[in-house]
Amino acid sequence: MPIRVMIAEDERLAREELHYLLQQENDVELLPFATNGRELLEMVEEYNPDVVFMDIKMPELEGAQAARMLASRKQQPLIVFSTAYEEYAVDAFKLNAVDYLLKPTEPKRLGETMQRIRERMEINRAEQAVSPLKRAKLLVEENNRLVVIDPSTIVYAVRDERNVRINTQKQVYSTRMTLAQLEEKLSMYDFYRTHKSYLVNLHYVSELEPWFNGAYNLMLKSDDQIRIPVSRTVVKDLLKKLEG
Repeated sequence: MPIRVMIAEDERLAREELHYLLQQENDVELLPFATNGRELLEMVEEYNPDVVFMDIKMPELEGAQAARMLASRKQQPLIVFSTAYEEYAVDAFKLNAVDYLLKPTEPKRLGETMQRIRERMEINRAEQAVSPLKRAKLLVEENNRLVVIDPSTIVYAVRDERNVRINTQKQVYSTRMTLAQLEEKLSMYDFYRTHKSYLVNLHYVSELEPWFNGAYNLMLKSDDQIRIPVSRTVVKDLLKKLEG
């Protein structure tokens, strides 16, 4: 199966160089390129690439901002940043990029990146093939330690500034994982993004109450009578999910 790759680069020479090098990879299918961040977001929706090679600094919408927006998609492409400045490497990995490349791109270094991409895609395919019963635990990082959580005990998760708070039946965990990343890890379970800041386990929903301007609140089965906001744009879809 070919790896569908999109390049987002506003500099023509850098774009053509990367395009040429990627053409040498037997398993790569090159998609139309983007020249700025906004164009990239539109083209990702149209072509759904497996991987995006993007410049960190681009017109209209910078690569880092575009990467954060792509992270909210259910089918996120893998991201490889390209930059002329090595100090941006740390930012690239903070955004969960697979790798970063320094300009001008070296063929050997690109080969290493492609190997990382193949390995990551293989892991993703394996995870998607595993049933929820087999993949019974969730592994999250909290305060430099790895915590194992049973997804069935998670009531809801909420974004809290730069962290995400995972509220289980008995305990609250705080992780630097983004809400979009957590949603992806829990995609095989009955979790729903009711709001940009909330991810809810539908098994704990007890009531849906009207709020204002077409929005709703979810009442959860708990001693605290927790209310979770529901965006107007997802109300109809959420009702379908709750009805099964």
